[in-house]
Amino acid sequence: MPALYLGHGAPILQDDPLWVAELQQWAGDLPRPKAILVVSAHWETAPMAIGATTPTPLFYDFYGFPQRFYTQTYTAPGAPELAAQVKALLSDIETVVDQPKRGLDHGAYVPLAVMYPEAQIPVLQISMPSMDPLRLFRIGEKLKVLKQQGVLIMGSGFLTHGLPYVNWGSGIYQDPPQWSSEFDKWAEQALRKGDLETLLRFKETAPALRYAHPTFDHLVPMYVTLGAANNPEASIEATIDGFWLGLAKRSFAVQ
Repeated sequence: MPALYLGHGAPILQDDPLWVAELQQWAGDLPRPKAILVVSAHWETAPMAIGATTPTPLFYDFYGFPQRFYTQTYTAPGAPELAAQVKALLSDIETVVDQPKRGLDHGAYVPLAVMYPEAQIPVLQISMPSMDPLRLFRIGEKLKVLKQQGVLIMGSGFLTHGLPYVNWGSGIYQDPPQWSSEFDKWAEQALRKGDLETLLRFKETAPALRYAHPTFDHLVPMYVTLGAANNPEASIEATIDGFWLGLAKRSFAVQ
């Protein structure tokens, strides 16, 4: 299996026919996962935590959306064996605790509901213990052996996420603001070159960072994905690109 970094969007992503078609096509082109391991922008806690391993209600971590999004379900099987493997693999670098009542948040279930709507593949969500890119990269390095067992590792965020600076009245296909397009171009160039050093040093090298990422939670799941690559310095091409509400939805896979 590859590892993915994708823009998960808000629940209303599921109403966007273009993005839905792109995610469905991507899922159809991938090998069928035996299980899915998700690191979402919406769960940061220290020490690192493992979410529910039995069917548990979703975590509706958003507000202001139509009521139908608060009754949506995604009843994927739990993955207790995968949870045990994750603990074992990370035992020498992270303290890992269980949060058995913590269901999937929208960073996990929204893209999965589009990509694997039958909800038959076991899913496990783990938290980010930090937003340090190098620490998350090392977690990805430890977890990459799971790919050989058919586990799809998914870092779920958004390549630009400057919500305070979004023009909400201009529609989902609006032209991107300069800060979003500049940051997206920086990431595209670094990924294509396999320039891991530039990506890890994003606080020093990325343009328009203050606007593209007022907080870093939606960017840093990418480093778990890069750590899980067999060669994190290989050239990476986007599987999905473009903008949504002016935000860069660049998404990619690594082998």
